[in-house]
Amino acid sequence: MSSHTDQSGTVAGSNAEVSTDEHTVHMKIFRYDPEVEAKQEPRFDDFYIPYEKGMTLLDGLLTARDKHDQSLCFRHSCRQAVCGSDALLVNGRQRLACQTQISDLEEPIRIEPLPNQDVVKDLVVDMTHFYDRMHATDPYFDPDETPDDGLEEQRQSRENREKVKLSTRCIWCGACMSACTIAGSDDQYLGPAALNKAYRFYMDEREGDDKHRERLEIIEQEHAVWRCQTQFSCTNVCPKNIPLTEHIQELKREAVKDQLKFW
Repeated sequence: MSSHTDQSGTVAGSNAEVSTDEHTVHMKIFRYDPEVEAKQEPRFDDFYIPYEKGMTLLDGLLTARDKHDQSLCFRHSCRQAVCGSDALLVNGRQRLACQTQISDLEEPIRIEPLPNQDVVKDLVVDMTHFYDRMHATDPYFDPDETPDDGLEEQRQSRENREKVKLSTRCIWCGACMSACTIAGSDDQYLGPAALNKAYRFYMDEREGDDKHRERLEIIEQEHAVWRCQTQFSCTNVCPKNIPLTEHIQELKREAVKDQLKFW
């Protein structure tokens, strides 16, 4: 969207103000509101936000909303890269806004909603499909037996804990799903986050035998591990550095072993 600055310092087509006295950062933010006729056509608004050392992208978005345009809509919660709610497409790459330093980004900073999901308003996308995929893998622990004493822990070896440790870091942000080209063309594909969740429980030595078998059947289905083309797109954008592609390949090997019956 084109814009210009008038003598008062206000940018046409946005609600930002440019100050000649301070360092500002230029943000181009995607805007769309299906409930407002004048905003039903997607566009980008320009914001010039006062910059401070250590400022994150989320800090910039909060300033844009609170100081310039209170109709700007985006998700955020913990501000500590734990909740996963503020995943966005920033300069063409999936990132967590709270984890991203503005000083690391080239201007103008182009901020868009996650691809492969329907936009609800501005930077907010509908996560229903993503959550459905996650729940399709039965993401919960299901052992055959539990200790008789309710206060006794269910023990796990150090080696097994190390094996599944990285997979437990998933914060359900959806960045990997939005970066996956297969997920973008196949609505039934479970996707990297869901398959990583399946890996987390399938590889846990405490998993019950019956559930272990059920989970393997989920993993082996047509729109599960075999749809992955090993492009590493998901691994490259994961904010928690989970080796998602590697985990999917391990699940493929488990599926092959099951079919061959050599083990």
